Amino acid sequence: MKREIIQNLREDYTAASLSEHDVVKNPINQFERWFKEALDAKVTEPNAMTLATATTAGRPSARIVLLKDFNSDGFVFYTNYLSRKGKELAKNPFASLLFFWPELQRQVNIEGTVEKVSREESEKYFHSRPKGSQVGAIVSPQSQEIASRDVLEKKWIELEAAYADKTVPKPAHWGGYILKPNVVEFWQGGPSRLHDRIVFKRADKNSWKIVRLAP
Repeated sequence: MKREIIQNLREDYTAASLSEHDVVKNPINQFERWFKEALDAKVTEPNAMTLATATTAGRPSARIVLLKDFNSDGFVFYTNYLSRKGKELAKNPFASLLFFWPELQRQVNIEGTVEKVSREESEKYFHSRPKGSQVGAIVSPQSQEIASRDVLEKKWIELEAAYADKTVPKPAHWGGYILKPNVVEFWQGGPSRLHDRIVFKRADKNSWKIVRLAP
């Protein structure tokens, strides 16, 4: 592909603006407002987010995961604790989440500390999933090398039959995390690349400092 084609891919953002006076004074409430607007705008998978983690040596990795809940404490997602991200979080419990909603020309970037949710909460969510996904959580040794896809499919068929009339047990290596934010940035695309960036920085347990960043 010619470099010029990539260089000339651009879009001017004119859908909206964002000021310090527009936002709710709590970032979780502001996120809830934007998330509802993303739902109303029928954004494709508005709960899809990039989760970035890092090793203790600072080597980063990122992947898309799905937000499954958020509340006054933070943002919840589920995964295999033995996956690459799980192993990195076990040793370095700092991470960031990034939502990109192109239909609204918006991003939300969230930084904070991560800890596991309770076993009861993980159990409850696990058994709310489609049964095929429950079986898949047992079948897949996430992030580990495997000989072929056939290995996964054969094991999945076997276990699906074994649990046809039974409750699928949640594997011990699978469960939820909650990211508790310290910094939350709301980004609204603007014309001529003069985007609006409003950032909430945690001042203490119950309050936030709101600042504007240059784009």
